[in-house]
Amino acid sequence: MLMAVGAAVLTAAVVAGCGSTSSSQSKGGSAAGKPAAGKIQACVLLPDTKSSVRYVLFDRPYLTAAFKAAGVSSSVLNAQGDQNTQKSQGEQCLTNGAKVILVDALNSGVGASIEAEAAARGAKTIDYDRLVLHGKSSYYVSFDNVAVGKLQGQGVVAGLKANGKYSKKPVVAELNGSPTDNNAKQFKQGYDSVLNPLYKNGTFKKGPDQSVPDWDNQQALTIFEQMLAKTNNKIDAVAAANDGLAGSVVSALKSRGLRAIPLSGQDATPQGLQNILSGFQTMTVYKAVRTEANAAAKVAIAVLRHQKVKTNGVTDNGDRKVPSVLLKPVSITKKNYTLLFTDGFLKRNQVCIGEFRKFCT
Repeated sequence: MLMAVGAAVLTAAVVAGCGSTSSSQSKGGSAAGKPAAGKIQACVLLPDTKSSVRYVLFDRPYLTAAFKAAGVSSSVLNAQGDQNTQKSQGEQCLTNGAKVILVDALNSGVGASIEAEAAARGAKTIDYDRLVLHGKSSYYVSFDNVAVGKLQGQGVVAGLKANGKYSKKPVVAELNGSPTDNNAKQFKQGYDSVLNPLYKNGTFKKGPDQSVPDWDNQQALTIFEQMLAKTNNKIDAVAAANDGLAGSVVSALKSRGLRAIPLSGQDATPQGLQNILSGFQTMTVYKAVRTEANAAAKVAIAVLRHQKVKTNGVTDNGDRKVPSVLLKPVSITKKNYTLLFTDGFLKRNQVCIGEFRKFCT
């Protein structure tokens, strides 16, 4: 589903480093994704490379650089979507001496298991990006995910007003993230807070509403094609939980020769921005991963050095209130997309290429 350059960048990055990285060693570890031999202080467990390209393009290099700058030896691992692999990687982190682990769990079940094992072995854990329900993390670092969803809902409404469909009782579908991801539930909570009142008062008609297992873009394509078949192609807008799912919507629309419709996204990926510039996606949500990674590394380093951690909120994980560092997301549209370039989040040569070059100014 990625455009050619994104696929090339992603493939190269995956080949180069979905195993481990260590800021104190020149060798990166095995292809199986185990930490490099020797003692480490911090470990990061990332979930996959399929739900979003961000984990390879952004999280991994930013976290590696942050720990290296602080002189903290670390490993950054990716489970490639496999729960057993992520659990095994957590155990290997502990075996290799990690005293703090950033956990971006595939789901709360495996995350809670990793955190329980870490606690039993005297290590601290930090929920990174995704909250682990009923986990034992000391802190949670992420963006305000309900606010992310609200921006998505507002983007859909703005798109319907812009194309003149707002007053014509448009059918709005919802393509949600993985049902096992607490973030996806919070995103939906956010856009439903905007859309539900409009369904209730009859301004909008609620269309198909379905979650996508494991954030899988191919499954999202199948699901949205089924939505179109069920409604005889009469879907006027889609609240899609991220750019990958939005890309599946775009593919389905194009394959059927249908026009663009208001469509939300998230993660500010190269593909998502290309879809925005070409008119097939209304907006995406920019979560400055560099800021998030640096904030998480800062918390981890403070824990390692027994220093006080500054937080700005708490988050209920089902058992207790977890001290949290919550960051503010930004809505990206055609009007402000260059922010992604000036922030150094994306490069023009990742976006303004091929058929999309003409859309960049």
